[in-house]
Amino acid sequence: MLDVLLPRRCLVCGAAGAHVCAGCRDGLARIEPPLCERCGAPTAWPVQRCGECSGRRLAFSRARAAVIYDEAVRKLVAGWKERGLRRIADDAAALVVERVPLPDTDVVTFVPADRRRQGERGHHPAERLARALGERWQLPCRPLVVRVRETERQRGLGLADRRRNVAGAFAARPVTGEVLLVDDVYTSGATVSAAAAALRASGAAHVNVVSFARAVRTGGLR
Repeated sequence: MLDVLLPRRCLVCGAAGAHVCAGCRDGLARIEPPLCERCGAPTAWPVQRCGECSGRRLAFSRARAAVIYDEAVRKLVAGWKERGLRRIADDAAALVVERVPLPDTDVVTFVPADRRRQGERGHHPAERLARALGERWQLPCRPLVVRVRETERQRGLGLADRRRNVAGAFAARPVTGEVLLVDDVYTSGATVSAAAAALRASGAAHVNVVSFARAVRTGGLR
């Protein structure tokens, strides 16, 4: 009934029928190799560390994402996160499975939501993505990471401020083995690195990161 009263439209082009139409889905900019081995940034040739992550202490072993966080993906993520369009998590998970090889892992978890923002949205995109990926990859999904303090929004902050904002913001339940940490968008890596550090401190042998989208930049983070 809701779809009759409020017909769904593609968030990218506005065509009726789905939150992302087939044409726009096919047109999303996939992240293609060569990539930085560590952080997953597209590079001119394969490297172990790129200009974006070289010299940084990252708590995760490897990060990968499915699509570039460009204007089209920004519209999808805005609808998903701010307009409560929960079904986009399934579309995002399908693209991740299509583009990202499953790393060796024993359990899937996710970056926990800020309580205030989750209350405003009524759902948590990273958790929904993690659970959808767990189903597709036939892996258990557990809420291993918790926030121990509130943080400011990362949007608009420089890299150093992003690191300070999330430093010590997470703790983790006891865990062993290989852990796959999921977030909806990888921007600077500061948040997932802080969450991965908490997982490592609680016993994880290695932490790999998977995201739906990734910011790709030619210069430094501003």
